[in-house]
Amino acid sequence: MKFVANADALIIDLRANHGGEPEMVAYMASFLFDGRTRLNDIYVRKGDKLDQFWTTPHMAGETFGGKKPVYVLTSHETFSGAEDFTYALKNLKRAKIIGEVTGGGAHPTDIFKLNDHLLLTVPFGRSISPITHTDWERSGVAPDVAVPAGDASKVALRMATEDVLPSNGAKVKNQTHQ
Repeated sequence: MKFVANADALIIDLRANHGGEPEMVAYMASFLFDGRTRLNDIYVRKGDKLDQFWTTPHMAGETFGGKKPVYVLTSHETFSGAEDFTYALKNLKRAKIIGEVTGGGAHPTDIFKLNDHLLLTVPFGRSISPITHTDWERSGVAPDVAVPAGDASKVALRMATEDVLPSNGAKVKNQTHQ
């Protein structure tokens, strides 16, 4: 993230990302906000508890920050923790989501081996957005700009260029006239 901290825009490709832990989601999102921001909650049945996930406001080193444009690329293969990241950034209006509706895996699960040929996956909780009070289970995260996954990077690059050039164009124009 230090490498991209000074970029004018950021495109994050989650088209083949099948997930991760909520703590990792919060860590990565921390580079994209300027202050402490609540991303998502997970309700856990055992103990009837609600775990809240927040960004860390003071990351070591440079961050991308909360003002420059961010684009997240998705596909039907984007799943679980990658969807958590996407859903939070979309609902917080921190990123534009480009691509396909994601896979729809919002509920954390435990896996039990029943025998050598059969596993049982059982949800033990559910994700809850503090903004929508819903999640993306079975429905997936809908993109802001729906395009086939294979076209998402071209569309994001075009959008980033259009979003960034007006401000950089003024700088370039002023520099050439000095």
